[in-house]
Amino acid sequence: MDVRARQVSCSFTGHRPEKLPWGVHESDRRCRALQERLFQAVQTAYEQGFRHFLCGMARGCDFWFCEAVLRLRGEHGEVSLEAAIPYAGQAERWDRADRARYEALLARCDYKTVLQEAYSPGCMQRRNRYLVDHASMLIAVHDGLPGGTQQTIAYALRRGLDIVDTPSVLEKNKDGV
Repeated sequence: MDVRARQVSCSFTGHRPEKLPWGVHESDRRCRALQERLFQAVQTAYEQGFRHFLCGMARGCDFWFCEAVLRLRGEHGEVSLEAAIPYAGQAERWDRADRARYEALLARCDYKTVLQEAYSPGCMQRRNRYLVDHASMLIAVHDGLPGGTQQTIAYALRRGLDIVDTPSVLEKNKDGV
């Protein structure tokens, strides 16, 4: 990848709904707060000169990141969005609503990079490495627990990316909510 292109590219890593305190309930105030923080992080990245955004297109946080970039693109036409798809059938086993949302988001992406045709062990990690290898900034939603998001952040640190972490919305407040 061209070094100049990487310098203006920002990727994302984050959790699927199963790892979030509110699960699939996007109307939860914490989810809404996270969605707004993601938009603010994308907007700040834009203000810092980032114009190309890469998304792994997983359910949950990836969808919200994608939607935030599309919202930003509505304000700034020079913003581009790339879907980094781990394998061609990524959404095949999702429920109807998630598949429809995925397809609608995918249709609005400027670029679609399918990393391989069929699922294989390690394809998600390859997708995550692609996201890191093609950017100079990583926006992350991470709860501190082990998993793919933590591995992606660790890889990004080794590769020298700037990392914007949005953990506070995942932490419980003093009332345990």
